[in-house]
Amino acid sequence: MLSYRHGFHAGNHGDVLKHWVQVLCLQYLKQKDKPFFYIDTHAGAGMYSLTGPYAKKTGEASQGIGRLWDQKKLPAGLQDYVQIVKQCNKTKLVHYPGSPSIAAELLREDDRLRLIEMHGADSATLQKHLARDRRAKVVEGDGFVELKGLLPPPSRRGLVLMDPSYEVKTDYSKVITSINEGLKRFATGQFLVWYPLINSVNAQRFSEQLRKIPCESWLDVQLRVSRPPQGHGMFGSGMFVINPPWTLKEQLEQGMPTLTQLLGQDDGAEWLVQVSS
Repeated sequence: MLSYRHGFHAGNHGDVLKHWVQVLCLQYLKQKDKPFFYIDTHAGAGMYSLTGPYAKKTGEASQGIGRLWDQKKLPAGLQDYVQIVKQCNKTKLVHYPGSPSIAAELLREDDRLRLIEMHGADSATLQKHLARDRRAKVVEGDGFVELKGLLPPPSRRGLVLMDPSYEVKTDYSKVITSINEGLKRFATGQFLVWYPLINSVNAQRFSEQLRKIPCESWLDVQLRVSRPPQGHGMFGSGMFVINPPWTLKEQLEQGMPTLTQLLGQDDGAEWLVQVSS
């Protein structure tokens, strides 16, 4: 269960989509003065080396953030995301920030981060990485379990990012259960769920199941970078947003054509944005 290490996949096309949507949603929450909570149920280590053995073994970042790194003209929101990555590097792309680091860069002094990570080594690394950030609290544990005690946040404003590995088939059902329980405690919160596009029954049904969650509104964005392979390789990913910012659909529709063109690997590359009726 704990074999998954995000360091192998840091900066890949799935991260690009996930973190771009994360940036757009956090920017929207910052438009109001009232503070908010950022909660990450599967936080990871916070920062990843793209020159270390994990990332070099797969080389996935070169097919993701590496394709955006030198682009001079990107849609505004996408450029904001790339700029955050650049702030974690000097001149060359050697580090990639995980979702906690991206949130820490965007949150204000009165906002708060609650970061949950089950893997002991990653939890310790994250704790060390954010040790001087008084806004952040790292919890070692099961994000699906620990989330219950964090909702609703004291400010009644917040964003929950849910990004399990999906290595265990039950992760799919746990996400659904956790969001349903979370909405009972925090019906107005933003819930962001990243999910892979792979050739498995659970994955193929997942987007459909997410759309059946009783909520006020939702947005589902998918990026396919290639034709589905014959095996179980990931050919794209999606981000499902409950209670999305009203601006999000237009921002994604402006940026997804560029992102698909840059990250596409063959003629199967395509994008999709759907919202609740």
